[in-house]
Amino acid sequence: MIRCLAVDDEPLALELLEDNISKVPFLELVASCSNAIEAMKVVENNQIDLIFLDIQMPGLTGLQWISSMREKPLIILITAYEKFALEGFNLDVTDYLVKPVSLDRFIKACQKARELMELRKAKKSNEAPPDFIFVPADYSLVKVTISDIRWIEGLKDYIRIHLKSSSKPLVTRFTMKNIEDTLPSNLFIRVHKSYIVAVSAITAVRRSSVFMGETELPVSDNYRDELTAITGKAQ
Repeated sequence: MIRCLAVDDEPLALELLEDNISKVPFLELVASCSNAIEAMKVVENNQIDLIFLDIQMPGLTGLQWISSMREKPLIILITAYEKFALEGFNLDVTDYLVKPVSLDRFIKACQKARELMELRKAKKSNEAPPDFIFVPADYSLVKVTISDIRWIEGLKDYIRIHLKSSSKPLVTRFTMKNIEDTLPSNLFIRVHKSYIVAVSAITAVRRSSVFMGETELPVSDNYRDELTAITGKAQ
């Protein structure tokens, strides 16, 4: 499934976008937002693979938001103005749809996004995962060995990294999105907006929780599919 976000400041346009998304079987709508500021918060706290984004919005425009992103998910621009097409493609967007958007054109754009996502995954799977990462802590960059991480706990602007080698977690000023993008996706899985766990450290799974030895962590509905993909059956 492709986890997506819909962003448009026009209520009727947003409703139509949500309806189109519901008709594409490989899309999962995580959230809908009426402005880019609200959408930024969703991206910060959730795994978002694809954003359907309006351009002309009050405050921060769609193009301004894209320009500010360090790591971009796939983006399909949806707008009433053709004049922004070149600028959109210069920002490496996946596709550019002009309102009103027909369903068949919408599906073609989604299929293009799926193909690009599969290419990204294939490329990533061929890359050797790093042995360590560096995280900011105690006014330094601290080296953390990937295999030493058991699970990660989100605390708004901070995270706690729970390690096998220490009973005291490492506290660092990272967001969950930052650390999720940094860790090898084949070794770690997000089970909740506040928890990322090392697959190798999981000892048992229930429908609404995952166990790391004696520690029980919650599993939210939004991330159950990812866990099921590992266990091979629904809990």
